[in-house]
Amino acid sequence: MRYLELLDEQSKLKANVKKMDAALDKLVYEKYPTLNVKEIKTLVVDDKWLPALAASVQYEMDRVSQTLTSRIRQLAERYATPLPQIVDEVAELTAKVEGHLTKMGRNETEGGI
Repeated sequence: MRYLELLDEQSKLKANVKKMDAALDKLVYEKYPTLNVKEIKTLVVDDKWLPALAASVQYEMDRVSQTLTSRIRQLAERYATPLPQIVDEVAELTAKVEGHLTKMGRNETEGGI
């Protein structure tokens, strides 16, 4: 029973909002012809254009910031290993490869592959 009451109240409130919205629209349309140049500039520039521009600039700054952060993270990962450690790893791998090549050369002379 309470649900039906609330549903009815909601319908009435929605209808009231619709009427008030229409009345507000009518007042706005009636006000337009009476606006002077200064009021028009205030509405267009201060209330519409500047906030839209500020939002666009903020969005672009956030996008650039995220791009730079991502790039910095990539570079940090790429250069996380110090050069001396890389040189040591290369030396170890070179020794392994030379060892394998020596074994392969030994196998060829001994009748292997």
